[in-house]
Amino acid sequence: MTSIRREVLTLPAAPLGPDNPLPPLRPLDEAHRVDHRDPRDLPRDMARQLGHEPLRGLLPVRVRDGYGRTRAPRAFDALVIENDRLRATVLPGLGGRIVSLVHLPTGRELLYRNPVFQPADFALNGAWFSGGVEWNIGATGHTTLSCAPLHAARVPAPDGTEMLRLWEWERLRDLPFQVDLWLPDGSDFLYVGVRVRNPHERPAATYWWSNIAVPEDVRVLVPAEEAWHFGYDRTLRRVPVPAYDGVDRTRPLDNPYPADYFYEVPDERRRWIAALDADGHGLVQTSTDALRGRKLFVWGSAPGGRRWQRWLTEPGTGGYCEIQAGLARTQLEHVPLAAGSELTWLEAYGPLDAPREGEWTRVVQGAEDRLAAVLPRARVEAAHAAWRPYADAEPGETLATGSGWGALELLRTGGKLPGTPFPESTLGEPQEPWRELLRTGTLPEPRRVRPPGETLVAPHWRDMLETAPATPGTEYHLGIAQWHAGDRAQAVRSWERALPLAPSLWPLLRCLAVADQESGHHERAAERYADAFDDLCRERRDDGETWTAAVAALGRETLEALLRARRTPAARQVWDRLLPAVRQRGRFRLLEAELLLAEGRAEEARAVFDAGFEVADLREGADVIDRLWARLTDEPLPARYDFRMRPGTS
Repeated sequence: MTSIRREVLTLPAAPLGPDNPLPPLRPLDEAHRVDHRDPRDLPRDMARQLGHEPLRGLLPVRVRDGYGRTRAPRAFDALVIENDRLRATVLPGLGGRIVSLVHLPTGRELLYRNPVFQPADFALNGAWFSGGVEWNIGATGHTTLSCAPLHAARVPAPDGTEMLRLWEWERLRDLPFQVDLWLPDGSDFLYVGVRVRNPHERPAATYWWSNIAVPEDVRVLVPAEEAWHFGYDRTLRRVPVPAYDGVDRTRPLDNPYPADYFYEVPDERRRWIAALDADGHGLVQTSTDALRGRKLFVWGSAPGGRRWQRWLTEPGTGGYCEIQAGLARTQLEHVPLAAGSELTWLEAYGPLDAPREGEWTRVVQGAEDRLAAVLPRARVEAAHAAWRPYADAEPGETLATGSGWGALELLRTGGKLPGTPFPESTLGEPQEPWRELLRTGTLPEPRRVRPPGETLVAPHWRDMLETAPATPGTEYHLGIAQWHAGDRAQAVRSWERALPLAPSLWPLLRCLAVADQESGHHERAAERYADAFDDLCRERRDDGETWTAAVAALGRETLEALLRARRTPAARQVWDRLLPAVRQRGRFRLLEAELLLAEGRAEEARAVFDAGFEVADLREGADVIDRLWARLTDEPLPARYDFRMRPGTS
């Protein structure tokens, strides 16, 4: 019989560290956007969805950049769902990631299983890790829940067994979602029922891609003759499948550079994608038709892609690629979700044995025939129909607890979401000021000196802030909500109104400095940043985690602003006031090299590179390291610093 049990998974792990306490006011730094396209070359629905409500910023979510690269054994709470054919291991505290899927009769691991937990800057809000199956909801990119806890519980399954339910409130779009893992007795396939709901009175843009990491020494099969190629040059173009420019792109290791291939699966064809090794063994993913898109992501064979592979795991272990399934043709699109409506579909994951070599059409048809024999399309449709009534089943035993943000939203609306309860017991310290605003109409001022808490920016919360008593704290949060809404002039007025009475000036000065930068006033921004950093250094109470995170975050932004304004002596003063442990971080070693170069000390700047550093939060696609290196020398970029992902940069 199918069982669900708790286990502990111990991995070498880097600590996540604290979140960045500065509200993310700048535009979203997301590599996956199209810079050049002609809508006439695109299918009409695709062109429309490429422009449909793209995400402009991260608010109300905070950036997770407090992690490092020093790993030590760490125990993770895991949930295992198993029958006599499959065993799936899930980490509810890390986005509900399926980190392992083992076919028990053969002992084969069907996924790429990362032997370490190493966060890197790939999620929309920073921390992300590679491996397994992840559930990406929200907007183009890896979900902000990549390293966050989800709610989890046992629920009844349609066949009388149990399902493992995962659910949370996705904050970028304010949408609740659930993932039901169902493993029928004797099944070679794990069923995954997904539901995304829009409980609001307004339409919402939504996004979903299930990302499946598999070993990269595979061939990827999919029922398509064409694909949309997207690379880190941010262009989108139609290419033939499997090969173009003399390279078979369905073989990840044959690709030279990192790239996405979004496949054009004909409307009448079954939705599936498989990754098979040299012996024809591997994983297949299929679904009901609502999950229409299929994709392959490859790191490629160029030095930058290989460096990223080593960066994300333990050196010497095998690399991975990703096969994916989503709501639209590409990950660059967002899908409208009507008010009060929901989207549901069912996915299936399991082993597939089929020949992978030969003429493309014949190989694909052979794999599809084999899939039809072991899991008919009609059976997936029937499983979806059987699961739908159980999507509202109330959870039984609680197995993990997520955030309190869903509870706060339901408290505000008085609504209920059958199947995904968000009990008031999950409300915690981050939600408490907003609960008080909801109850009394007043946002309480902090009772002790500390960095400000999170800001809610949805229209209903902004309306409450506008009618609340205009205390300095309320004006600070109101300004952030106004900034998010695009009313930047009013946001600046709110922050300026708060300054005369605010006990802490640095949060307001920093917001005003960002506003100056965004409007092109870099000299004034540098001045305000310097004043903000001075105020923070006077105010901080200790060298604990919270204050250290604030000093590091504001210190970095201040250094960057002063260097941009060519105020090198002031930048040196900021550097000298940073905590020694902060100065040793890789990000700050890179800033030190830039500062030394600005001071005319090029040899000392070069010595920083020669001594070695690792920028733990290096952003996917960033070129900050190689650009600084090119200012120092004409020598080739050392391999340890080569993270370049585009043709023409290596």
